[in-house]
Order: sequence, then C-alpha cells, then structure tokens
Amino acid sequence: MRKSIWIRFLLGLALIAGPVAARAAVDKADAEKEVAEAGKTLDNFVADPDMGWFRDHAKEAKGLVICSQIVRAGFIIGGSGGRCVFVVKGGKAWNGPAFYTMATGSIGFQAGVESSEVIGLVMTQKAVDSLMSKAFKLGGDATIAVGPVGAGTGATPKADFIFYTRSKGLYGGVNLAGSSIKPTYDYNKAYYGKDASPIDIMVRGNVHNPTADAALLSKVNKLYGGM
Repeated sequence: MRKSIWIRFLLGLALIAGPVAARAAVDKADAEKEVAEAGKTLDNFVADPDMGWFRDHAKEAKGLVICSQIVRAGFIIGGSGGRCVFVVKGGKAWNGPAFYTMATGSIGFQAGVESSEVIGLVMTQKAVDSLMSKAFKLGGDATIAVGPVGAGTGATPKADFIFYTRSKGLYGGVNLAGSSIKPTYDYNKAYYGKDASPIDIMVRGNVHNPTADAALLSKVNKLYGGM
C-alpha cells in the first residue's frame, strides 16, 4: 500500500515537472533575443561620449565578448552572472556569434550596482584560444585589464582581454577577475538548429543563421572591418 502511494506521488511530480521542463528549454527565440540585446549593448558603448578609447581601439581586437546584462544574484547565495556572445575577426569579415555563460562573485559589484553591460576586447590569440575551450577563468587562465575611459588616448593595456563595464552611468561596475566563462551549448543549438561548438562556429564556419546574426555581424563589420 505504502509503495503504491509513493509511485502515485512520483508520477504526479513527473506530470508537474514535464511542462515546467518544457518551458525552461531554450528555443530559437531566446537565442536570437540574446544576439539582439548584444547588438543594443554594442550601440550603447559606441554612442557613449566617454568611450572614445573603446571606439578608437576596438578595431585592434581579434574578437568581442558582449554581455548585455551581468546581474547580481541573491544576497544569500551570492554570485552573479549572465549570458554573452562572442564574435571573432576572420580573414575578410567577422564570424559568429557563439554563446557563453559568465559567472563571477558578488563581491565584484560596487555598492548599489545590481547589473552591468560588459564588452570585452579579445586582444590576443591566447584569448581567442581560451574561448574555444570548455571553460576558463579570467585573470587566471587569461590576463585581463580595465579599459581606459574618457577622451584621453592612453596606451593600450597589455592583457589578453580588455574589459569595459557600464552600470547606470558608472564605469567599472563589476570586477571580473576570477570570473569563469564557458560555452553555452544549448543556446548554440537553438540558434543554429544543430549541435555546434565554438570551433564549429568560429573556425570551421560550418553552421550559420543568416536571418538572425546579420544585424550584429553587419554592425561589427561596418564598425571594425575584417583583417
């Protein structure tokens, strides 16, 4: 009798969990929204009057990591993170995007900052190679620097990644040292309609979403051109 009650209970949980799991699955619209938001974030940085160094030097980058929203998590659990897209400079044009998840500690946020837009300039081949791996840590596996802000024309920081963050008009709203970055394969699959690794997307070029990525890639190509 007790066993049959447990069986019915577990079956009931399965019936409830099924629709929830279905709703949680990533679909193409979710992935395309991430790409659209990345394009808006790029627009925000390009239009910002204090981002003169960024506008002048982004063309030197081998790639861009664009995170439309890195969010502070709950006070009890701590931590923060968000989704990002990566585009890389190819021979004549930029390739991508590939999807990633960034996770960092809540201690990195400045007081009063709840979320930040982030763009990372991928400056070295080591940085590109890191993004082709299963996971890596900023500041450990790859060096990072904070991008110069303002009208001045300072020297290019010596680092694998140069990061800019914007948070309600503040700069440097989150410290990314120690953050982990890893590919988000379910978003890649939803976006391209089949399993795709960063190498498939960036290097082999054997997957493509012509209707959705055109806006972001054409924007990057117009701003920064190919190699």
